[in-house]
Amino acid sequence: MHELAFPLLVGLIIVALAFDFLNGLHDAANSIATVVSTKLLKPVPAVLFAAAFNFAAYFLTIAFPSLHKVAETIGKGLIDKDLVTPAVVFGALSGAMFWNVVTWLKGIPSSSSHALVGGIVGAGVAHAGFTGIQWTGLNKTLIAIVLSPVLGMMLSMLVMLITSWLFARASSKTAERSFRSLHLLSSAAYSVSHGLNDAQKTMGVITVLLFSTGYLKGEFAVPHWVAICCYVAMAAGTMAGGWKIIETMGSRITKLDHHQGFSASLGGSVIVFSASLLGIPVSTTHTITGCVIGAGTARRASAVRWGVAGNVVAAWIITIPASATVGALFYLVTTLF
Repeated sequence: MHELAFPLLVGLIIVALAFDFLNGLHDAANSIATVVSTKLLKPVPAVLFAAAFNFAAYFLTIAFPSLHKVAETIGKGLIDKDLVTPAVVFGALSGAMFWNVVTWLKGIPSSSSHALVGGIVGAGVAHAGFTGIQWTGLNKTLIAIVLSPVLGMMLSMLVMLITSWLFARASSKTAERSFRSLHLLSSAAYSVSHGLNDAQKTMGVITVLLFSTGYLKGEFAVPHWVAICCYVAMAAGTMAGGWKIIETMGSRITKLDHHQGFSASLGGSVIVFSASLLGIPVSTTHTITGCVIGAGTARRASAVRWGVAGNVVAAWIITIPASATVGALFYLVTTLF
């Protein structure tokens, strides 16, 4: 157990919630880019819509407590929880927040989730070396980097094909009206899945901090007050928006109609909900990007701006190494004091 004065503990929890706020701000595009780009909702109502359904994920976890597996993976599945110190937590959060701010300013839809994973691993390795890494948890997270956008792309293409066949005999007016409603429902589902998976990452960080400093006794489990604070912080961040990234996700990769928007959001929802059930901290950004590409490709491959998509993928590749490096540096700085 590591001793930490209560004011410093509160300060670190505030830093963690600031990351959660930034996560919501950075990832607002994930669930509302398609509804904004297709003009289904105007930007301000869309942000409020996404924030409400982000927070609604909390009530889902009350009904199904097993959905909190992602928090366990972040809290004790990447670095041995007994090796985590307050300095490691500070380094991890600093590395993740630094990368989030850089990519947000540039309008690059990188992954807040993998920035946090990189920060945790970087600070953890700087503290205890590679022996502290929990390879099972890290490996399944790294595998998800590749699988989530690929599976999302394939699933969205499949949804496009099936629904095109189902509405083949419908009039264009009927099909348009149906897909508008379905698009709104699928966007709501994706917002819930985003809140469910992403808010848990900060919960895991705060819980392991409480555990390592002796403020949490007994079994490693997320306290309810931690869960509520994280969902509120993420919803507030989502309400703040992230307009540059929304533009990239919603229109620069490919132009979407309601049919494609519905297919992308539905495909993303299935992937992210499945990952949450398995306890995998999947990137909602990676997932929806793959889904948007899949929905665009299903119409025609030339509709996708592959140059923009390539730049997004390049940002993915360097996210974990970059945030890990910054996380390690911030950890080393704390050791000086």
